[in-house]
Amino acid sequence: MANNGVPQTGKGMVVSFGEMLIDFVPTESGVSLAEAPGFLKAPGGAPANVAIAVARLGGKAAFVGKLGDDEFGHMLAGILKQYGVAGEGISFDQGARTALAFVTLRADGEREFMFYRNPSADMLLKPDELNIELIKSAKVFHYGSISLIVEPCRSAHLKAMEVAKEAGALLSYDPNLREALWPSQEEAKKQIMSIWDKADVIKVSDVELEFLTGSPKIDDANAMTLWRDSLKLLLVTLGEKGCRYYTKNFRGVVESFDVNAVDTTGAGDSFVGALLAKIVDDHSILEDEKRLREVLKFANACGAITTTKKGAIPALPNESEALTLYKAN
Repeated sequence: MANNGVPQTGKGMVVSFGEMLIDFVPTESGVSLAEAPGFLKAPGGAPANVAIAVARLGGKAAFVGKLGDDEFGHMLAGILKQYGVAGEGISFDQGARTALAFVTLRADGEREFMFYRNPSADMLLKPDELNIELIKSAKVFHYGSISLIVEPCRSAHLKAMEVAKEAGALLSYDPNLREALWPSQEEAKKQIMSIWDKADVIKVSDVELEFLTGSPKIDDANAMTLWRDSLKLLLVTLGEKGCRYYTKNFRGVVESFDVNAVDTTGAGDSFVGALLAKIVDDHSILEDEKRLREVLKFANACGAITTTKKGAIPALPNESEALTLYKAN
């Protein structure tokens, strides 16, 4: 047990499945998309962010998904490689473009999204394009819900989950709700819940808890309506208030860290990446409250650091940065 009680980052492979895209972020905060004088391109996509977060902490990560065979697609593949994320699960589509999203930070810090995906390459990943050997090598297989919205990607997602589960991987699910991408709220809820029982670890934000349960109460009783006996760990992230955790035998809250937040993009992905990097070799941490609390405190530190810089990927911390904040509290 190194690092003040934080376990070492594991050597096992974390495979992250789903979308990678480019966010166009206004050069000025607090303006609408129409008012923005210009945009900076910021690589993103929650599953890709999680893979990079793991690699930044010294872990082994791979990304599985489809990009456009265009300049942006090759740029994104290059970024994964630059950060040390294995790319043999990436395929390129000759006919469709890499997905784009215009993101605006409103004056209140909340984000608005406008997506260009009609269809984008990530939506066109087919089951027979999956790198099955790579998925079988996963000790943790992580995914979101955006890949469930349309075929053929939905079938590819379900097959990848099945292959990983059969090979003995821990399944990690962060729904990462983007309402604008779903045909309706009802459909979003139905599809997000359709794979709920398959996961071992699920992380939802307070906003997603409210959306999925239909109740504004962010409390244990409401969170437990999302509990299933198939789960090993349910997490509700509370932004600057930290996170709540639920297992079969115990539950609690882990406080976060006080930082000067400028952009919350990627904070949840950073949190998840840190958690997965620390449990990949030792799933028994999920049954040991003392060790789990240390890991969640470390994950909170990673999430907090990510909010102190603009953009998701450039803000993801390395181990020593995260430990510095972790030890300061």
